[in-house]
Amino acid sequence: MPGPYTIEDFLNIKTAWASGFSPDSSKVLVSSNLTGTMQLYTVPLVGGSLSRITDFEEPVAGSYLPTSDEILVQKDEGGNERLQIYLMDDDGGNFRPVVYDPESIHRLGGVTRDGASIAYACNRRNGVDFDVFVRVLGTGEERCVFDMGGWCQPVGFSPDGRYLSVYRLTDRNADNDIYLVDLAAGETLHVTPHDDEAAFTAPHWMPDGSTFFFTSDHDREFQCVARYSMSERNWTYVVEQDWDASCDLDWTGTRLVVSTNEDGFSRLALYDPNTLQPVRDIALPGQGVAGGGFSRDGRYLAYSFSGPTEPGDVWLHDLSANQTKRLTTSPSPVSSGDFVDTQVHRFQSFDGETIPTFLSKPQMFQGSRPPVVVMVHGGPEGQTSGMFNPLAQYFLHRGFAVAGPNVRGSTGYGKRFHHLDDVRKRLDAVKDLASLHAWMGEAGLDISRAALYGGSYGGYMVLAGLAFQPELWAAGVDIVGVSSLVTFLENTSAWRRKFREREYGSLDRDRDFLEAVSPINHVAQMRAPLFIIHGRNDPRVPVGEAEQIHRVLSERGIDCELLIYEDEGHGLAKLRNRLDAYPKVADFLDRVLAPAPRPAG
Repeated sequence: MPGPYTIEDFLNIKTAWASGFSPDSSKVLVSSNLTGTMQLYTVPLVGGSLSRITDFEEPVAGSYLPTSDEILVQKDEGGNERLQIYLMDDDGGNFRPVVYDPESIHRLGGVTRDGASIAYACNRRNGVDFDVFVRVLGTGEERCVFDMGGWCQPVGFSPDGRYLSVYRLTDRNADNDIYLVDLAAGETLHVTPHDDEAAFTAPHWMPDGSTFFFTSDHDREFQCVARYSMSERNWTYVVEQDWDASCDLDWTGTRLVVSTNEDGFSRLALYDPNTLQPVRDIALPGQGVAGGGFSRDGRYLAYSFSGPTEPGDVWLHDLSANQTKRLTTSPSPVSSGDFVDTQVHRFQSFDGETIPTFLSKPQMFQGSRPPVVVMVHGGPEGQTSGMFNPLAQYFLHRGFAVAGPNVRGSTGYGKRFHHLDDVRKRLDAVKDLASLHAWMGEAGLDISRAALYGGSYGGYMVLAGLAFQPELWAAGVDIVGVSSLVTFLENTSAWRRKFREREYGSLDRDRDFLEAVSPINHVAQMRAPLFIIHGRNDPRVPVGEAEQIHRVLSERGIDCELLIYEDEGHGLAKLRNRLDAYPKVADFLDRVLAPAPRPAG
């Protein structure tokens, strides 16, 4: 019988994620939330305890320089996403700024293999366009090497440092291009000219610089592995499959790992990059989601693994010996045996489209049909996957079922499915929620006590479900969600507006439609209790989206509570705020859905 846990127990479950190797491969850099926010640690390759490197109020991310025990660190302030770049020793000392301008965003995008130069994108020129810079670490000398405008991001250097790869979004949804900047000649090569909507990922170079691998869905339904020839200036697909793939190549050019996203779960396969023949699958600890990278010599793969009942830790795979060991074991107040597994199901929506959903049922529910919390992912370019979710596990512990639908527009199911909610098809995704509601009744759940829960775009889906399907949903929890697509686009950070208009529609061309699908314009139909959480510093979905829906619903006498956290941005990154907010969410759902009491013991 599961223990009598509190929600605080679930929120205090710790995780660890692989962030790369030290140059000599003696240590693995780890990101962990042991202190309550994601900080940097190292763990010896032979195993052992974590050694803490950073101890900041804000979460940080980092990576080793290729030639020293120094770490490039990125962090913002209060969730404002204006990332700055720092350098520090991996013993926690000598922390100093590399690129610092608190009014601008700086996104790292690669380090030369000799550790001499970094690339980053920054919007300092006009606050909107991201230009690409190369900076020499030793002297601080830097130059702008790419200023084509729009959302641009460097994604790595060639092995000899001559070429810098740059990723640039186009005006079409889920569409981008890859360019190579010849840093010596000052010329730019367009690697991926194309007519259809297609996505391309970062290059992974062979050591002699003659070719590189990447993935794309150009003329394909799914992301497949391709190889580009520098001498022939063209590329061909070399590994194809029926699920989206990503790839990674070690620096020695002897091992290519292809990761496929199969129904929200990872599969890793090792290939020979010269013959392109499969070598073997890399066995994972279980069914879940994995991702990581190679040691410098290509012998080891350090990867993070998280599954429905595995919160997330770091594993080390010896590719030569074909052996795997666990490098970290993060503390958890909740016994792993009390976690509930999940299953993927499919249901038909209003137009016959098949929609996948994860479904978990509580172990200890006392009654024939449990109430259900529907957790809708953000994005919209996102996917509910087989990763651990501590809040979902708590809801299951309390007696709720949990459903995680991948409504149309989700990634992971092909390009056609991804585009099914674009612009004027927005409400088709909301209609999927109604079809899910009907299916959950057939699946044995109490659909008279069904709540919607979601963050960001998932928060929009919560509000839209309550507005357009008021007879279906008993409650909603909206976290940093959009209440009006018009005011959202008007007030989101300038650098995000054009990017988001690709998905939602243009204020100039589609304003009437955007008004029509905005939940705040349909508050007269809303009647379910609503709980709202937002960060004051959110640069993506401004806090006004929460304040305006809370105000109008409260004026109408609807049960509506709003929590705003002054030191947070797009979500709750700090444990103390999660410990304040989510118990209140749990109490709210207990009150409005009233699952049957769990037995004592």
